Amino acid sequence: QVQLVESGGGLVQAGGSLRLSCAASGRTFSTNGMGWFRQAPGKEREFVAALSWSGGTTLYTDSVKGRFTMSRDNAKNTVYLQMNSLKPEDTAVYYCAAGKKGPSRYNTAYDYWGQGTQVTVSS
Repeated sequence: QVQLVESGGGLVQAGGSLRLSCAASGRTFSTNGMGWFRQAPGKEREFVAALSWSGGTTLYTDSVKGRFTMSRDNAKNTVYLQMNSLKPEDTAVYYCAAGKKGPSRYNTAYDYWGQGTQVTVSS
């Protein structure tokens, strides 16, 4: 099993920044892809960003390209999501996910999920 714990959410004004962290523990060696997803009230969960523990290309959804950066610290088994130039439409619960397969835009590719952290962007 793999446990994921997100942190770093909060309330920020439009144009501000937040950095989310996701600490993984347990059988982390069994995972390859790490992803961030978000879910706004009344909407389906959507892909935000993903990468592999072993490096390579980082994937982003179009709406966050140029504003969000996903990174990893293998020594700490932690991934981050640096969010800049935040907009009210970024308001959502952000979830971290881990999967045995490589990074993917599809939530079905992930085997483990964190509990989520709330991000609220005021206008």
